Formats: sequence, C-alpha cells, structure tokens
Amino acid sequence: MTATAKANFQPDTDVHITFEDQQRINNFAKHNAKFEDLKEELKNKQNELRNLEDVVEELELVDETEQIPFLVGEVFIYQDLENTQKSIAAMKEKILLEIKDIEKRSVGISEAMSDLKTLLYAKFGNHINLEPEED
Repeated sequence: MTATAKANFQPDTDVHITFEDQQRINNFAKHNAKFEDLKEELKNKQNELRNLEDVVEELELVDETEQIPFLVGEVFIYQDLENTQKSIAAMKEKILLEIKDIEKRSVGISEAMSDLKTLLYAKFGNHINLEPEED
C-alpha cells in the first residue's frame, strides 16, 4: 500500500443501531419537536402578556365615566373602566399561569432530552448530531 492509500484508508466506522437505539432516537425527536412547539407557544403567550400590559397603560388615560368596548369571544361588550381593568387583570393572571405551565413542561422535556442525549452520545459519539440547528 502506498502512503496515499494509507492516508485515505478509513477503518469500518459503521455503527450498528439496535431497535432500542432507534426507539431512543425517535423519542428524542418527539421530545425535540414538542420542545420547539412549547418555545413557540411561550413566545406567543409572552407577546399576549405584553399586549395586555400595554392595554393597562392605555386605560390609565381613559375617563372613568367612559364605556370601553371589550372583546368577549367574537362580540364587543361595553363596560366601565373598573370592570375592564378587572377583566384584564384576570386575563393577565390566566396568561401568567399558562406561561408557568409551559415553562414547567419545557423543563421536564429538556431533562428527558438531556438524558437521551447522554445515552445516545455515549453509544454513537460523533456519528450522531442531536444539537439544534442554528437559524
């Protein structure tokens, strides 16, 4: 064998995947998809919360005697300032609870993904890439 042939010669690097390994890879993919969905949902809820905080600031400029249109489902109802502020506070509280729930679920999924990463990298080393793609 020539020196060039030796340099190009690669040992057998095929990694054999068992059914259990494939199940772990599939579970990781499912968790990763769910994690990405939760990140998007969290971003949307945070935007909703910011919008409600903007509304609260705008309501400070409204005359107390003025009737304020408030969207309920697909219909606007008119209510006074105090009731509108209570409704918005309730909406904010609900969104804050939803954000906490999303964050809690995200942590659980992240921990499961970390455990699977450890197992899969231990077996496959650099033959597998479980890192998220950069945008």
